[in-house]
Amino acid sequence: MKLGTLCYIERDNQYLMLHRTKKENDMHKGLWVGLGGKFEAGESPEDCVVREVFEESGLIIKNPKLRGILTFPNFSQEEDWYVFLFTATDFTGEITSCNEGDLAWVDKDKIDSLQMHEGDYYFFKWMNEYEGVFSAKFNYENGVLKNFQVTAS
Repeated sequence: MKLGTLCYIERDNQYLMLHRTKKENDMHKGLWVGLGGKFEAGESPEDCVVREVFEESGLIIKNPKLRGILTFPNFSQEEDWYVFLFTATDFTGEITSCNEGDLAWVDKDKIDSLQMHEGDYYFFKWMNEYEGVFSAKFNYENGVLKNFQVTAS
């Protein structure tokens, strides 16, 4: 089982997105994603998301808001992924280059036009619909979304 975080930084009706174009053998190659990554030993979800956002963007987020818990059984190499989904509106710093791809501010109403994992379109919708934390399970086979379920509080 792998633990990770994912964060969408918001400003002026936009999200900061990462276009994954630079990393070799990247299962997200060519897709647009949020910022985040794997936990390091001893980290809380908040510790991990703050560190990952800084490493990938140079921004320091404050008070990240937990929006969802995402479960991806057998997502990659038969490993289950559990991902803590955050948003953040309070940040400082200047955007730096990212070794995984190109960072861009994208208008929220343009998100659906980006090439993303199919399940991402659903949780963007839920981030707008649900004020509390939601839990979702996405079942992929060979990179294709087969089904999903969501529970919102």
